[in-house]
Order: sequence, then structure tokens, then C-alpha cells
Amino acid sequence: MDWPMAQRDTTRKTRASRRAQTEAASAKGESLTDRLESLEHERERLVGELDSARQRIAELERLNDLAVNRIDWVLDSLHNLVEQES
Repeated sequence: MDWPMAQRDTTRKTRASRRAQTEAASAKGESLTDRLESLEHERERLVGELDSARQRIAELERLNDLAVNRIDWVLDSLHNLVEQES
């Protein structure tokens, strides 16, 4: 019997990481406005990456469908040849 693996709770680690980043930014003298601007730029970059990834996924799915259709066509052709020879 396969037992499901336990999922790790990374919420605390993530919150602690964000808190550490904020404290480090404060220690560097970075203002909250600068930090907010930096996060907004990072968010815009990530949105762009997500859009690119979605487009790539759509293209790969389209190519996969074309490949499956070609394979189906070849198999149908081979079945027809076998039936004609019988």
C-alpha cells in the first residue's frame, strides 16, 4: 500500500523570510516606498514571465495535439493497409 507523503508547511518559513528581507532592507536604509517600488517591479516581471509561460504551454499543447493527430492518421492508414491485404 502506498502511503501519501506528508506535505511540509512552508508558511512560517516564507513569512520569516519576508520579515528578514524587510528587516535587511530597513538596515540598508531602504525606505518603505523604495521597497514597495521594488516589489511592484518584481511583480510586473513575474506577471510577464507567467504570461510567457502560459503562451508557451498553449503552443506546446497545440503541437502535442498535432502530433497525436498525425499518429492517429498513420495508425488508421496502417490498419486500412492490413485490412486490404486480408
